[in-house]
Amino acid sequence: MVVSTYDRPDALELVLLGYAAQTTRDFEVVVADDGSGPGTAALIDRMRSETGLRLLHVWHADSGFRKSVILNRAILAASADYLLFTDGDCVPRRDLVETHRRLARPGRYVAGGYLKLPSSVTARVTANDVREGRVSDLGWLRANGWRPGRRALRLARSRALAQILDWITPTAADFHGNNASTWRSALVKVNGFEADMGYGGLDRALGYRLANAGIHGIQARHRAVAMHLHHERPYKRPEVIRQNEVIIRRIRKQRETRARNGIAELASDPSVRINGTPIEPLG
Repeated sequence: MVVSTYDRPDALELVLLGYAAQTTRDFEVVVADDGSGPGTAALIDRMRSETGLRLLHVWHADSGFRKSVILNRAILAASADYLLFTDGDCVPRRDLVETHRRLARPGRYVAGGYLKLPSSVTARVTANDVREGRVSDLGWLRANGWRPGRRALRLARSRALAQILDWITPTAADFHGNNASTWRSALVKVNGFEADMGYGGLDRALGYRLANAGIHGIQARHRAVAMHLHHERPYKRPEVIRQNEVIIRRIRKQRETRARNGIAELASDPSVRINGTPIEPLG
């Protein structure tokens, strides 16, 4: 699996604790780090020791928003044939990895769901709340002041009910980088993420290219659930989002199947580190 992060070791700690508490532990976690400071590396080292997770820290120097680039390097560095993507502020429900594995099918991707927690609830989440699974428990969330309304259906514990809800939802099974999975070979086929895109839509762009290549989504927003911790987005720029939408419209109109500036175009970068060692993850 691939977890993207940038300078939020507090949130990343909760996310990694969530993966340490999964119903299955047979997986590798590749942290795709877009130039965080030394605090993130120190956290990953500590979590590797404390949780026993197989953690691979793929890092490059901070040179502005280069999330697509570090994600592409993480894809190359990963050893698994099937990759689950998430963000370093999305705490998984205990069955997330198991559910993605169960739903995985040849030539498909799985589109999971997420619930955004307000800042007041996010501030109350502790390490023990993650370890014990309370962070995704509807009763605990309500007791801490959250009123999710109809969104509470995404926390349905009945597998049968969750499956029915996924079948009937009108929401498209888009590829969202905070909770989606597919085959590594499929990602290489579409040339990974588009490095020419800034924040806002780079994951959807990859999903549309997958669909254009015949790799379609399986809706799992009620079955594969993550809890999105609140954070501000000072890097969200309207002009960048508009340009991203131009690229997305082009992908859909021209039925593009490969990123124009993706995995194959990765340039040599002496700043790249894997677990602190200067190793270039190309080839």
